[in-house]
Amino acid sequence: MSVEPAGSRRILLALALMLVAFNLRPALSTVGPLLATIRDETGLGAGGAAILTTLPVLCLGIACALAAPLIRRIGADLAVLAGTTILAAGLALRGLGGLVPLFAGTALAAIGIGLDNVLLPALVKRDFAGSGGLMTGLYTMTLCLGAAAGAGASVPVEHVLGGGWPSALAIWALPALVAGLVWIPFARRPSPRSAPSAGRLLRNPLAWWVTGFMGLQSSLAYILFGWLPLLLQGRGLSPLDAGLFASLTTLVQAPGALITATLAARARDQRAWIVVIPGLTAAAFLVLAFGADSLRVPAACVLGFGIGGCFGLGLTLIVLRAADAASAAGLSAMAQGIGYAGACLGPLVFGLAHEATGGWGIPGTLFAGIAAAAILIGLAAGRDRKVSAAEPETRGPVAQPLSALQPSNPASGS
Repeated sequence: MSVEPAGSRRILLALALMLVAFNLRPALSTVGPLLATIRDETGLGAGGAAILTTLPVLCLGIACALAAPLIRRIGADLAVLAGTTILAAGLALRGLGGLVPLFAGTALAAIGIGLDNVLLPALVKRDFAGSGGLMTGLYTMTLCLGAAAGAGASVPVEHVLGGGWPSALAIWALPALVAGLVWIPFARRPSPRSAPSAGRLLRNPLAWWVTGFMGLQSSLAYILFGWLPLLLQGRGLSPLDAGLFASLTTLVQAPGALITATLAARARDQRAWIVVIPGLTAAAFLVLAFGADSLRVPAACVLGFGIGGCFGLGLTLIVLRAADAASAAGLSAMAQGIGYAGACLGPLVFGLAHEATGGWGIPGTLFAGIAAAAILIGLAAGRDRKVSAAEPETRGPVAQPLSALQPSNPASGS
């Protein structure tokens, strides 16, 4: 029989997966460019704004814990549909206006994103085992494009729709709804009911070092999602221009993640990369926040490359530190769930520091401090060692080829 139907189905599945991936960041990146308007119209203080930017990161961590029982109950394919439906509902809820729908819709959307964050990489490994690297690259770039679209289009969409910030936030429910509808044929497929478990990794120091690095680099990314546009507006940029700079920073994350992950994986260990990339990220942020206006564009590009590179390093550490595919799945679940829960403190403390001082000097120092902590913790995670979900820590080469161990979620870091 012809193999064309199977090939066609794989192409359609890949397109459906990319469409779902595109929707995993606009719910987060659309708030920052509109935050000044939201605060003016609702009276939301800096403390409330800090909570608003922290809430989705916390909900991402909670959703990672919910993913495992959901997979066991309905399977990964149907769980993706459930996550996308929850995401669309949360985005639509924000369109009602007011602070209660804004906060509730943001939390609901983040839970949907968190579920798909865990589920989609597992489907990539299962359905594209022979091209896991290519699919992971496409998945990463699509996710970054969605984040960039949300950051760059928020203010123009608000102007076009004329319904204020609620309409500009709610309109993103439409592509999420389309993604859910496109996924329905694949949600009917039978799938394994197994779910990843961290198991004994919770007692392994190396697993905690990897989790710590993943959480700290995610904290840097979510600080930028929530506060970079407002910081740039504080330097005199219009909301539109600030959103475009945030969009540029987000776009450059894709090549940063791919290039850094590829080159770092070829190194004997990753400690040199862990020093250079977060250090570059901190330096670029300080230049963009406090440097000359003429340096804004190159600083935004370097910052985006660095944030993407930190994310790529996080993925690489999960892959290379795991002794086998099962351990990689458990380490990925641990790094995402606990890492996101810790990462939520970054944007919260950043916003509270801005509220307390009225400026960006202390928050900027905090950003650099988080990058320094990521370097210190990453140095312990970057040594050539292995963790196993079944055995104590071992040393030696990776137990399986890198393509077979591509477990991690390109949505985690960011």
